[in-house]
Amino acid sequence: MKELFLAELEREAPRSRRTLEQMPEGRADWKPHDRSMAFGYLGELVATMPRWIVYTIERDELDIAPKAGAGIQRDPLHSQADYLAAHDRAVADARAALQKTTDVFLLTQWKLLVGGNVVSDTPRYIVIRETFNHLAHHRGQFTVYLRLLGQRCRRSTGLQPTTRASADAVGRRATPTIAVVSSNHHPKGGVVCAC
Repeated sequence: MKELFLAELEREAPRSRRTLEQMPEGRADWKPHDRSMAFGYLGELVATMPRWIVYTIERDELDIAPKAGAGIQRDPLHSQADYLAAHDRAVADARAALQKTTDVFLLTQWKLLVGGNVVSDTPRYIVIRETFNHLAHHRGQFTVYLRLLGQRCRRSTGLQPTTRASADAVGRRATPTIAVVSSNHHPKGGVVCAC
């Protein structure tokens, strides 16, 4: 199990890094809508989410909003270089934590709390699996933000984009990937972006 997670980390880390490399400077406060997450905070999630794997392995529980305040300490990220360095550190820490753990330990329970209240009591391997899913979600959201800012998005998978000419050459039409920012992020019910 841990070997599968290590392999997944090695696949996902370069995808996130390539996406963060496209982050424009000076746009951290930008939001597509008042109720949306700020671009800088979203970038921070993409950069540092592998550290959640460390918390899952090295702690028995995590309170993301402790009653006493001062939850997880976050380093301020200001430039693209800061986001990339934070990402590289988070990936290295996640790799080290996964290498030290065992499959048996990943079967043990882990708790997520909010204000002292347990909101999840789940085996660690499921938390790690969901962390990878959550990372992919926010990386996709990040690419939508890039598009809305007028950035040309490189594919994070490393695959070459299919062009209409190459698709027609083999008898099929190229279909763009569609990303949607949910209705709670846009007053008109969602923003659709072809990426």
